Amino acid sequence: MEVIQPNANKLLPPAPLWPVADEISRQSFLWPSIPTGYAVLDELLPGGGWPQAAISEVFTAQPGIQELGLLIPTLVRMSRQGKWIAWVSSPYIPYGPNLAALGIDVSKILLVKTKQHDDTLCVVEQALRSGTCGAVLAWCEHSDSQQMRRLQLAARHGNTMGVIFRPVTEMDKPSIAELRLQLEGTSDSLAVNILKSQTSWPIGPVKLYGNTN
Repeated sequence: MEVIQPNANKLLPPAPLWPVADEISRQSFLWPSIPTGYAVLDELLPGGGWPQAAISEVFTAQPGIQELGLLIPTLVRMSRQGKWIAWVSSPYIPYGPNLAALGIDVSKILLVKTKQHDDTLCVVEQALRSGTCGAVLAWCEHSDSQQMRRLQLAARHGNTMGVIFRPVTEMDKPSIAELRLQLEGTSDSLAVNILKSQTSWPIGPVKLYGNTN
């Protein structure tokens, strides 16, 4: 067998493609983002926030409580921009007066309740693909790789932020979601573990508010 040794000088560019110290070059590879509203978290997320046209997964021990603490700043910002926010299969009906008091325009919230798991995924995909929503929030216990791929493509097509909430029992399963977070705490405290992001290793817990000790 003949081993051919190519001329490395002809294969390599005159400068590194991705200099470690070149933050500007690095940022060009990151997703368009939406700030979470928590500076300490945004500093750790590639692009500085939620991926705008992609699926994020958030894992909670008790659905319906911690999620809102994480998302309220983002939802307030979207509401002020006049964007629709779809809530699909939420375990609880959000209380309008409380949301309004936080600065969210409740007239821009679309509540969708589905009966079956497949219906939930179908509604989420359609809402993401439509391009009429700023964000699509969905409570969905599980989905396979093919279903996740469809949702990811729909989010990119509609340039829509998608967030899927799952129980912590699903946390160890592989996923193509671009961002995966685990929430810790109670209704009065919140910390976040970054399980997966576009460029970083797992990080956490990151305390957002309250006493999580």
